[in-house]
Amino acid sequence: METAARLSGKPSYLVGIFMHYNPMWGLHHAFAHEILLGLGRRLGELGGDFVLFPEAWSRNPLDYLGNCRRRGVDGAILMGIDLASSQIKALAESKLPCLFLDEDGSAYPGDNGYFIAWDHRQGIRQAVDYLYALGHRKIGLVEGLPNTYASRNRTEAFRERLADYGLPFRREWVAGDDFTRESGYYAMQAILRCSERPTAVVCQSDAMAVGALSALKQAGLACPDDMSIVGYDDIEVSRHLTPALTTVRQDTVLLGRLAADTIVQGITGGGAPREQVLPVSLIVRDSCGRVEQG
Repeated sequence: METAARLSGKPSYLVGIFMHYNPMWGLHHAFAHEILLGLGRRLGELGGDFVLFPEAWSRNPLDYLGNCRRRGVDGAILMGIDLASSQIKALAESKLPCLFLDEDGSAYPGDNGYFIAWDHRQGIRQAVDYLYALGHRKIGLVEGLPNTYASRNRTEAFRERLADYGLPFRREWVAGDDFTRESGYYAMQAILRCSERPTAVVCQSDAMAVGALSALKQAGLACPDDMSIVGYDDIEVSRHLTPALTTVRQDTVLLGRLAADTIVQGITGGGAPREQVLPVSLIVRDSCGRVEQG
């Protein structure tokens, strides 16, 4: 069936979106939804639409190119996709414009790929700088999904920033294995079992920070009196928590709009930049307290 845009003679674009995420993520879904909101609105303004491929949840290798051809899409946007997948080679060898969100462009084998990512290293540096300025010298980390571009860069930046200040990176103060609330909860429980505890913890997502706060409360401890917590993402719920969460803000709606502009430029040959890095900013609320140096 022809779209209204095609019938009117205006250009129209159908974009395939592949999202690989655990359906148990729960609260962290808000993060993806905000990106899709900005993306969908901007595509609509440009005369386009998108089709979502939820089968990306599968553990089996996904036929990205085959799905695109079957649905007749003009370009593809991929979120959380493993660039080492056996099916990426077929996509790279095709002429289909592909936009990867929050991935490293140097790992993509083809020349039809575009990449937009946030400055994860800068975000973690801002979080550690803020905690250091408050007097914290014992800082832990709740990590996200292993080997993802975001988690890898955030962890590396965390280690480097601690070293800049001459602070130790203590392995026992690092826990977590996903960006979920559940992962944050169990990670904080592990950190609380340490004989010596950090005075502050940086969480690699707001969802993880929610879980960490729950574990603290269950242990009879308070934030920020007993431990300060910094989140990452600035999803809607973060400002409504008690205490309101200090976090690193990533503009998800802006990313969605830029993604729409970039993939449409790729489709039309409009010379979109191959790689774009977006700034982040620390949002200070109530979940961090000052530590006096004795």
